[in-house]
Amino acid sequence: MKRKLLLLAAACIATVTSTVYGATEEKVIRDTLEKYNMVVEVIKPSPIVGLNVVETTTGVVYITDDGKYLLQGPIYDMSGKNPVNISNQPLMKKVEALKDEMIIFKAPQEKHVVTVFTDISCGYCKKLHESVGELNSQGVTVRYLAYPRQGADSDVGKKMASIWCNGLQQKALTQAFKGEEVAMIEDCKIDLSKHMSVGNLFKVTGTPAIILPDGQLLPGYMKPDALVQFLNEK
Repeated sequence: MKRKLLLLAAACIATVTSTVYGATEEKVIRDTLEKYNMVVEVIKPSPIVGLNVVETTTGVVYITDDGKYLLQGPIYDMSGKNPVNISNQPLMKKVEALKDEMIIFKAPQEKHVVTVFTDISCGYCKKLHESVGELNSQGVTVRYLAYPRQGADSDVGKKMASIWCNGLQQKALTQAFKGEEVAMIEDCKIDLSKHMSVGNLFKVTGTPAIILPDGQLLPGYMKPDALVQFLNEK
């Protein structure tokens, strides 16, 4: 009985110590980053021992437990068939939070889902949109978020907002890519700057920008067959 009590006490002490250490560790990391005016949203352990994932208002960084070393940029998981960039995985919840604002072209027999930051004034975005039917037929659902490169308040941004506010979004977007006049909706309330802010977290610098479910960013246009092959091999 005495031995059981001692073991229980030791377990309790270990739990308390772990909790205190975790809280102390988070404070050290938070204090370190805030010294450099980085606004911390979430701190959590990464798959790499001794390294933490930190979500900030400007993107994801990795920092050691003691707050002394910071990493920014791609981190790859080499355990699978192909290297997988896992750096952006924590950001996918921000993408999913915008699901109700996406224009979605759903594949009848869905195998893969990609999210595309698009701009109606972008030639390669038009080219990608022309292949949506082919992608759908091969099991790829395409979800669009707006990324007007000239800004949400630009003429293009206002046209895109009207497309997103249109009751027939798919038709309106397709017509815009064909060069047809966009029907402007004056009382449109959608805030496309939210889409752009999420794109900026992924370091989107141009369009189209394709985001995979694991957070990997594929910048630029890909031919449908090449994209499908890439998705099938992941």
